[in-house]
Amino acid sequence: MDSLDLVRLPPLMALTSGDPGVVVGLLDGEVAFDHPDLAAGSVRRLGKSREANDAARRHGTFIAGILSARRGSPAPAIAPDCTLLVRSIFHEAGVGGEPSTDAAELADAIVECVEAGARILNLSASMTISMFDDRQLTGVIDHCVRHGAILVAAAGNQRAVGGSVITRHPWTIPVVAYSRAGHLLAQSNLGRSTGARGLGGPGEGVESLAAAGGSVFSAGTSVAAAFVTGVIGLLWSMFPDVSAAQIRQALFLSSRTSSSRPTVAPPLMNAWGAYEKLSG
Repeated sequence: MDSLDLVRLPPLMALTSGDPGVVVGLLDGEVAFDHPDLAAGSVRRLGKSREANDAARRHGTFIAGILSARRGSPAPAIAPDCTLLVRSIFHEAGVGGEPSTDAAELADAIVECVEAGARILNLSASMTISMFDDRQLTGVIDHCVRHGAILVAAAGNQRAVGGSVITRHPWTIPVVAYSRAGHLLAQSNLGRSTGARGLGGPGEGVESLAAAGGSVFSAGTSVAAAFVTGVIGLLWSMFPDVSAAQIRQALFLSSRTSSSRPTVAPPLMNAWGAYEKLSG
């Protein structure tokens, strides 16, 4: 099944391509701003340009393409008319080549994005977190709560059961990856908080923008998280006066059934169902 169809995105995308007043903070690697398929007018850098290795640049450009590529490009291009603030947080690739960051850098980036007006923050990163970082990161996520900004975070791809201070925070929406057939990908990290407050998104064989030009395929929870972020951007574009809590509730209620049992694995997001909840 097509990635967009998997989460019932096409009818919502037919209604809107986003609104510039809805600001998304992309906490990721540098982005290839000169890519011809990027909706460049809607994408801005927050802070100074950084030296970034190829892995970080590839990652940032790919995730930016899911959110802000031009419609009609090979990328999902979910919300190209929302404003995308790119805040680079990666310095080097982590274990297995996956871009990573640290708690201090992430905390600064979250505050900067929120202060710049971001209503949605997309975190598709692996983290190096010690027990001493818990208070700092809890504090900045609380800062998101006070400003009505939603934090969407990739659950991670280590096949682990558990979570971090980020995914355990009650305000975070942790995201796992699903296959094109609608099955949970085994690489997704799972946990009690992920099952209770998380969502699933397309995370297999997704095509988006390549940093060197053209397009490329990728997979994993980083990819899935961007789909959830893009849907929130479209919903807020359609319903600008609803609160962050109402957006979250619509997403959760449309994805879960009354018979759903407690589990460590969250259900697939239902984008059109969330729209119907908000419009009903």
